[in-house]
Amino acid sequence: MSFKRDQLLLAGDTPGSTIELPFYRIGPPTAPEKVYLQAALHADEQPGTMLLHHLLPMLRQADEQELLRARFVVVPMANPMGMANLVHRGHIGRYDLNTGVNYNRQWPDLFAMVRPQLAGRLSENEAFNVNLIRRAVAQWIDTQQPRSAAEQLRLFLLREAHDAEFVLDLHCDSDSLPYIYTSPELMPELQDLSDWMGAAAVMTAADSGGGSFDEVLPLLYRRLAQANPGKPVPLASATATLEYRGQNDVFDQFGEQDALRLFGFLCGRGLIDADPGPVPAKGCEATPFEATEIIRAPRTGLVAYRVDLGQRVAKGQPVADLIAMDGPEAFIARTPIVAGTDGLVLTRALRKYATRGEGIMKIVGTAPLPQRKGGYLLED
Repeated sequence: MSFKRDQLLLAGDTPGSTIELPFYRIGPPTAPEKVYLQAALHADEQPGTMLLHHLLPMLRQADEQELLRARFVVVPMANPMGMANLVHRGHIGRYDLNTGVNYNRQWPDLFAMVRPQLAGRLSENEAFNVNLIRRAVAQWIDTQQPRSAAEQLRLFLLREAHDAEFVLDLHCDSDSLPYIYTSPELMPELQDLSDWMGAAAVMTAADSGGGSFDEVLPLLYRRLAQANPGKPVPLASATATLEYRGQNDVFDQFGEQDALRLFGFLCGRGLIDADPGPVPAKGCEATPFEATEIIRAPRTGLVAYRVDLGQRVAKGQPVADLIAMDGPEAFIARTPIVAGTDGLVLTRALRKYATRGEGIMKIVGTAPLPQRKGGYLLED
């Protein structure tokens, strides 16, 4: 049995500062499979932290009863630096205040880092190749000399995640139904995760353009497979970003419910030797992320929504009005904003004052949109 609280001490970037990152290692250290769970990489997104607050006691009890068949690493607050980004009582947990970089963007291109070390070394044995790749990634991480606390943190999170069979990154949106981002190769493999979560949508992309944490490992394995035709290189880590509703949805009832559902998924996969309970009905089908429209404000204004979350809309249907805040008809004129696709209203912005170009809504359709093909897919 093993339920251990640990912590990483990050050397701060200013005199006398040290940053503590608590995390947990749970389950048999020799278990053949590993599960990595983290929350609040975007530090102002707390529903995942509430979920892990409820999941940790479940994992501890399962460990005490010797029911765990995998080793777990759980990081409930993956971005302590972002937790400190409080400005005039506002939490700016999405961006590094020093660099302006989104905490979930521009993660390392591991393929570029390890390809030279792997050249000509892959074999005809899939398990051998996976172990070789993981050793190369670990060696690259160990050789790095981080220049900042943010780089120390990223290397630590990659070190803990790179050799896990399941890597689940818990986030939330602004105001939203629950949904998932994952790689196209992992569907329908992760259909059970979607069903257990009760996801309203599963959006897939091989490369959404931003270098997000959940795409680091799939991009590594995908590019190695492409560079080594004929060699068996699987997508060895099932990675996904789980978006647990909106930023304001930090409540015990949601956290407990979501933790029970995630626990059920883990049991259903044999990672915990316990009865998962009634298997949920099959939910939504996965759709390409290119089929999701991100509606943006055409100019600055006050947003008045016409549709609710979960509502299905038709292309051309007005979904919101933008109330003018300047010009000859300031605070009188209303400009309709219409849907550009048939689909499901998945998210809305909590803040109703929208600046020009700001995303205010996501509508999940099924047909890829011409303006989304091959472009930067993220809302940022």
